[in-house]
Amino acid sequence: MARPFVLASNRGPVSFSLDDGLLTSRRGAGGLVSGLGPLVRNTDTTWIAAALSEGDRRAAADGMIEAEGYRVRTLAIDEDDLELAYNTIANATLWYVHHGLYELSRSPSIDIDWYDAWAAYRRYNRAFAEAIVEEAAKDAIVLLQDHHLVLAAPIIRDERPDVDVVHFTHTPFATVDQLRVLPELARTELLLGYAAAGAAGFHAARWSEDYTNAGRTFLGVRTQGFVSPLGPDPEAIRALAHSPECDAELAALNEVVGDRMLIARAERLELSKNLIRGFEAYDQLLAMRPDLHGRVVFAAALNPSRESVPDYIRYRMDMEATIDEINARWGTADWTPIHYRAENNIHFSMACLRRYDALLVNPIRDGMNLVAKEGPLVNERNGVVLLSREAGAWDELAGLVIEVHPYDITQTAQAAADALDMDPEQRSEMAADLVDVVESRTPREWLNDQLAAANELRA
Repeated sequence: MARPFVLASNRGPVSFSLDDGLLTSRRGAGGLVSGLGPLVRNTDTTWIAAALSEGDRRAAADGMIEAEGYRVRTLAIDEDDLELAYNTIANATLWYVHHGLYELSRSPSIDIDWYDAWAAYRRYNRAFAEAIVEEAAKDAIVLLQDHHLVLAAPIIRDERPDVDVVHFTHTPFATVDQLRVLPELARTELLLGYAAAGAAGFHAARWSEDYTNAGRTFLGVRTQGFVSPLGPDPEAIRALAHSPECDAELAALNEVVGDRMLIARAERLELSKNLIRGFEAYDQLLAMRPDLHGRVVFAAALNPSRESVPDYIRYRMDMEATIDEINARWGTADWTPIHYRAENNIHFSMACLRRYDALLVNPIRDGMNLVAKEGPLVNERNGVVLLSREAGAWDELAGLVIEVHPYDITQTAQAAADALDMDPEQRSEMAADLVDVVESRTPREWLNDQLAAANELRA
């Protein structure tokens, strides 16, 4: 950290609220805050984020604020612009494009309202860029985080040629064919925005290669990315997992599971996570293996996400109907096959990770899927990870996990059976090797890679 740097992300490290008219603060939520927060807390790093609540907007009026050990500036972006930029473009367009979620016979439909939202996305990015131009020290490094801020780099570079800009993307990067669904104007702006950053980072080599292919295909230039997988902080994740709150949740989970085996998943209630097919695979496992009836429970700790987006509302309803059908089909008076909770409860999630015999991580497409690394760090039963090749974590963990095909329910069911039937000695060896790999990569290395990429630009 020899050079000063500025972090920018949609969600900040601190959230503010008004209590009896007084502004109070608390640590923010989210994976980025968990990974980067401890590394920049109590330093002179400036973190710029959008104001997402009334308290945040009040804090924005005060400019730079020192809170919870962070130097934070929240931006009171026009509320309509924030809504359109975040929900219509970042969540319902770019997220879908990069994760391959569009059902192309039905969506997307690019109409005048969409173009209005794109204009709002431009203004949202300009607000961030202008704040960064104001706040960045001379010769600073600017670290832009994720797909919310793709259009900021060209503005920053024009106004502040002395700074070096790195953009890190936490999603996958769309293939050339997936990018074709975007209007040419928007696609070109996006790719030029990435290219203006100078260095574009991704969790997996596949996503970097897709970025390079897109630049060559649509811009006719070689856009070069760098690869830097994010890892969990072993000390922090273990401390959380063994907190009194997690101990209490684990005790409650053990009351439900008893001496049965446990298949678990713990993640956001998100379309790309492929939740329904995971439950359908469990249904097929029970059909294939009558000997497992009453001997295995599937626990799902799912954090609700994007609850105002119609696709997510329908998906949750369909998923819960699937769970109810499976429990009705196989359940008995003393055995409920699926134990499901949809709530923002990190302590229940950690309890599931401590207790699993098999951890299912079967995304359709995912930038990293950090839970595949967090689980082995805290698991107490030599649990086996069932991992989709489409998760960014696959590149590091292949060979120490059982592969599941995200669309093949029968194969996923058989993989779960293989995990539950695995010889105890093999489970122990696989679990130990997995922990060694996960512990070798921490958030510090991930941050250092971004700073090194900026310094290479300067060199």
